[in-house]
Amino acid sequence: MLTDRELSHFRSMLETQLQDIKKRLEADDAYGIGRAAMKETVGDLSNYDNHPADHGSETFERGKDIALHEHSEEEIHDIERALTAMDKGTYGMCEVCGADIPYERLEVLPTALRCVQHAEEEYVSRRRPAEEDILAPPFAAYAYDTWDATFYDAEDAMQEVARYGTSDTPSDFGEQARLDYNDMYVESEESVGYVEEIEGFLLADMEGNYIGVNTEDPLHEKYEDMLDDARVVSVLGNPDLLEDYTEDEGYVKE
Repeated sequence: MLTDRELSHFRSMLETQLQDIKKRLEADDAYGIGRAAMKETVGDLSNYDNHPADHGSETFERGKDIALHEHSEEEIHDIERALTAMDKGTYGMCEVCGADIPYERLEVLPTALRCVQHAEEEYVSRRRPAEEDILAPPFAAYAYDTWDATFYDAEDAMQEVARYGTSDTPSDFGEQARLDYNDMYVESEESVGYVEEIEGFLLADMEGNYIGVNTEDPLHEKYEDMLDDARVVSVLGNPDLLEDYTEDEGYVKE
């Protein structure tokens, strides 16, 4: 049970806190939400800014102002409930079980009307936007993910669009940071239109017959460097070597 001196102490704390919140709301025009248009908040003459992207920041700030205002209103409500409990003579007792609320708890949270055991639980809503019922995140599970087939899927579509530019930077790609800005999209190193790298620079006629190698393709140079590192002589561009080729030994440099 709280003494009269302790009750007076907490009443003073609550009344001072209530006055401070109301003065703050009055001084800043309730965080500026009383103004209808964002242009009044930021001081612009028009909603059509020279930098349209700034509206994203302004919209975020307006949302933050609304959240802060709601938080202040909730604080006022809690303080008024605590003052009402004082007037009724129930302040300092848990409104659920009637047990005394420790002085230390009230010192930290003077608006507390329940003991720790019956403190109001924080409820986190698990409701999701209705759009998620039909829209899935990029590269989510699709019905054909288990199919043993290769075809143009949603991931390929995303890559196709990303080739025209994204907001990503080299710092977003780690080891891929050495790539050109035009390749700054997810799995840009993935082969498109072929499976093996060697298929990317081999040339064929309309009937699919081999007719040569595109030696100017950077992929060809990369492939040749890989063979050199492995001390293997490639027959690509050297058709005469095919006469001496053996499947078991290949062309290993001495």
